[in-house]
Amino acid sequence: MKIAIPRERRAHESRVSATPDTVKRFVKMGVEVSVESGAGEKAAILDKAYIDAGAKVYPTREETFSGADIILKVQRPRTTSDGGADGLSEYPDGSILIALHNPFGDPIGIEHYAKKSIISFAMEFLPRISRAQSMDVLSSQANLAGYKAVVDAAAQYGRGIPMMMTAAGRVNPARVFVMGAGVAGLQAIATARRIGAVVSATDVRAAAKEEVESLGASFVMVEPDEDETGQTDGGYAKEMSESYKRRQADLVAKHIADQDIVITTALIPGRIAPELINNGMIESMRAGSVIVDLAVEQGGNVTQSVGGEVVTTDNGVIIMGHYNLPSRLASDSSALYARNLLNFVELMINKETSELEIDWEDEIITGSCLTREGKIVHPALLPKNEVPEKQLNETEISEENMISNNDEGD
Repeated sequence: MKIAIPRERRAHESRVSATPDTVKRFVKMGVEVSVESGAGEKAAILDKAYIDAGAKVYPTREETFSGADIILKVQRPRTTSDGGADGLSEYPDGSILIALHNPFGDPIGIEHYAKKSIISFAMEFLPRISRAQSMDVLSSQANLAGYKAVVDAAAQYGRGIPMMMTAAGRVNPARVFVMGAGVAGLQAIATARRIGAVVSATDVRAAAKEEVESLGASFVMVEPDEDETGQTDGGYAKEMSESYKRRQADLVAKHIADQDIVITTALIPGRIAPELINNGMIESMRAGSVIVDLAVEQGGNVTQSVGGEVVTTDNGVIIMGHYNLPSRLASDSSALYARNLLNFVELMINKETSELEIDWEDEIITGSCLTREGKIVHPALLPKNEVPEKQLNETEISEENMISNNDEGD
């Protein structure tokens, strides 16, 4: 068994798919690990650390991939479908590729996997079951994104965050408003509270109220229409009725005018991110206020946000649209991501023989598999008339799916 760890080549991506800690675990299982030179440098992991952990480091991707059974990546390889050279040309036919693939954002890229008979697994498609919690990439990365959003906003905000009493007078605490109380939103709330802000939050799911208030924040929400819970059976946020959206927008518009920092986290699986903050709301905010748009890579929650940039509006509001916030904490996000992958790959390895042994009856395996035997097999990517009855009727992706997918490179 051989596992290959290539260097990520997309812009704004500093993470790596394995760390010395997970390499040691793989080697202990009897698996050979090859690492492309420089793969961990942006996450503060040098080649020597991989060598000391038992991996072999190669100067080229071709050497790294030679004989590999499994290839672990952070982001999907770039194919001709997203405007670049065929990044799959060096991938061995029939190999197993595990990564964050953005299957809804680039479905054509999935077809390239099938043509090369690559068995691909999307970590964002893992079923939401207790047995898969240790593999939940979206949650581990969203936690860091929520934290980093608050840290970045606090650094950009030109005033203090906590209330401070001085001989010259009192400094009032900053007011932080978090829109979306999923994993990223809840971590943003907790972080803002820890640094002394007065925090409020909103979410379309009524069930989020208790979680928000348990963290010491106030909950801002209009009463939903009858029978509207704001969530799917799997517990994810879903799109609400037009009536609800109008009433919620009116409430948010009044609330947002008094806020110093606003963080938006709302995403809908397979769709453009919903608009939460419009031009009128931005104009109502004070000069120096900060908005962080965590959904900027999928169209953005804020009308004036720009991907990869920090812009200042005509009335002095600062809007931050950084790509790939987890990557801005590359050491920690890589460590968490690598452990998620380790736990997933362990399902495929026979511990006694150290050989590949995939249980195609395991719902974690089948729920995350995109391509197999030269075909696209995931029901979410197939025409409805081709979906087997035994497959899932719907596939959900967490609203925390904020991984960069539209940058340059492979």
